[in-house]
Amino acid sequence: MTIAFIVEILLVLILFLISKNKYNHEISFLDEKKEKLKNFLPIGLKLMDLLNHKYASRYEKRLESRLSELNGGRMPHTYLKIHMAKKIALMLFALLFTTFVGTQIKVDSAYIIFGMGFLAILFYVTDKQLDDQIKERRRNIQIEFTEFLNKLILLVDAGLTVPAAIQKIIRDNKKENPLYTELGIANNEISAGKPEGQAYEDFARRCRVQDVTMFVATLLQNLRKGNDELIPILRVQANTCWENRKNIARKLGEEASTKLLLPMIIIFVAILLMMVTPAVMQISF
Repeated sequence: MTIAFIVEILLVLILFLISKNKYNHEISFLDEKKEKLKNFLPIGLKLMDLLNHKYASRYEKRLESRLSELNGGRMPHTYLKIHMAKKIALMLFALLFTTFVGTQIKVDSAYIIFGMGFLAILFYVTDKQLDDQIKERRRNIQIEFTEFLNKLILLVDAGLTVPAAIQKIIRDNKKENPLYTELGIANNEISAGKPEGQAYEDFARRCRVQDVTMFVATLLQNLRKGNDELIPILRVQANTCWENRKNIARKLGEEASTKLLLPMIIIFVAILLMMVTPAVMQISF
């Protein structure tokens, strides 16, 4: 087991040295605060290149679609490569850890099964984190969309056109939210000459939130046919969005209560032990 551990260390070290500074153009845009393994991603990228991996499996196509949504449709293939490199880096470090522990204990079939299970869990966890990030992104968009829609109604009702109102909202916004990121992209595309309807359709496709899709459908109908009832329709949608936002807040509250349940049980057990232990000790003596 010790020999296997030394071989693994040498392999990781060699991969690190030959991949260092080779993939800067692919990972330079990543934030080290958000991506803790940024400096080790070249190891995974290099290993995939050595294996001549094509990133074309059905599983990886599904991953690419989810990564495309998470990053607003930007560089999906690059993000796929980074995601797979992250998996490899995590599993290599997990392999080093399990092998090191194996050098300190007697290795049997149960430990080998444990090690394989540990690696499988890590492989699953990275995808689970991706799903959680997508859910959080959709939730953030939906929560912020209610406020955006109310501002838009006020500005359009005051006499501004929809594009002008959206530009003003984006300009006055101080929050970091994926909704405003995608709105900014749509606004830039319209300024660059992209048809307004196509820009809004792409905006809805990137957000993948039902409230946004309904809003864009209303805008497209107004653009194509003209509709004097735009403001009343948007007000109805704003009421629906507000109800959806309240439902989200209620669900978050329920989730928070569930998360607090385990600590409360632990505290209760600790208090119970503190109360019962002296009585048990007295009985024993």
